[in-house]
Amino acid sequence: MLRSMFAVLCLLAVWSGAGNAEPNSTYLLSPGDVVMVSVWQEDSLRQEATVLPDGSITFPLAGRIEVAGLDVTAVEKQVAAKLEKFLPDPNVSVVVKSIAGNLVYVQGKVIKPGPVQMAGPTAVLQALSMSGGLDKFADESEIKVVRGTGTSQKILPVRYKDLVSGRDMSTNIQLQAGDTLVVP
Repeated sequence: MLRSMFAVLCLLAVWSGAGNAEPNSTYLLSPGDVVMVSVWQEDSLRQEATVLPDGSITFPLAGRIEVAGLDVTAVEKQVAAKLEKFLPDPNVSVVVKSIAGNLVYVQGKVIKPGPVQMAGPTAVLQALSMSGGLDKFADESEIKVVRGTGTSQKILPVRYKDLVSGRDMSTNIQLQAGDTLVVP
């Protein structure tokens, strides 16, 4: 009964858009993602590349390119700019082949802790649901999101009881790739 009620509340949160900031219409690359980069009429310049942990890819003639946090249009422009000294007006295409880097991590007292693949916008309640929900020993009052912000980390508290009661959805935080949801 409690789990089915939790699932219904998660769906309501998704349908109402609660906890969502302005939706981002473009996908931003993360380490672990795979892209196919190609240059029109240059068969030798077609390569699949995995975004490395440092946020970069390498491409023939262009070298190392920082791509984490960028959409494919921005990556196309960066690759083209680096290729201009070798090719006149290169027409670059970048296609996302895998969103393997679009992960959040759920740790602690949930039924299935571990990485959670985000196929689209994902909020706290959705990630908890994908992790099987809280186990019976979870401390609902101490749930938090740990978010890396450059060289530091930010702790975002989650008021779980407010979320499941529907009183206040403001802490149903929209998760970002690399976030860790901690359930003590």
